[in-house]
Amino acid sequence: MRRFGLIGFPLTHSFSKNYFSNKFEVEGHTDCCYELFPISSVQELPALLQQYPDLAGLNVTIPYKQQVLPFLHDTSALPASLQACNTIRIRHGQLSGFNTDWMGFEQSLRPLLQPHHRRALVLGNGGASRAVLYVLQRLGIAYEVVSRQLHEGSTMTYEQLTPEMVGQHALIINTTPLGTYPNIDEQPPLPYKALTAQHLLYDLVYNPATTRFMQQGQQQGATVKNGYDMLVGQAEAAWRIWNEA
Repeated sequence: MRRFGLIGFPLTHSFSKNYFSNKFEVEGHTDCCYELFPISSVQELPALLQQYPDLAGLNVTIPYKQQVLPFLHDTSALPASLQACNTIRIRHGQLSGFNTDWMGFEQSLRPLLQPHHRRALVLGNGGASRAVLYVLQRLGIAYEVVSRQLHEGSTMTYEQLTPEMVGQHALIINTTPLGTYPNIDEQPPLPYKALTAQHLLYDLVYNPATTRFMQQGQQQGATVKNGYDMLVGQAEAAWRIWNEA
């Protein structure tokens, strides 16, 4: 049996178990299973690996995408500017780290981009934002990082974000968990009336399918996108990595 799983905390919002369990059934991978491992500290990872010696791969989610780095034996596949890991391949007791978030994000964002999407606002600067920023750099899209307080990694606060600034940034990406089920009434504090039909709002949240952030954009005629296709893209990339020769 080849065992795969997801580490993070909490995991009540995760889509990974259903996705991979269904994939294994549809594609006939009868020797594979996928489990959730809601560990309360990343320090529990060595004990988890010892408990499940048949683990062949792990997905990593909030809050461990950066905390897991010291536990990896090989980080050479992680881009230098993207020190966050969401996929671990386990072979002969050795843990190799990868990031497939950026692959899934770029794959789902590219078809939506228009020539005027040259400046972006990235909401939040946690681990989830790392992949987004990496892709924006790859695509040559200038960006500002917005957070509740100014600190390393952010360039402005929500209080500093004016309607004029929103008007000047046609691409807005929410990397925060605001609006995630069950807290579906939450939304990033933006001057939403400044949005136009030229705007593209991308929300990494996928449950619910249409967040309050996205609803506000739709009301102003903006194009909106949730994070489901990004998740599918990163999951399929992880599966390819786990099965590489």
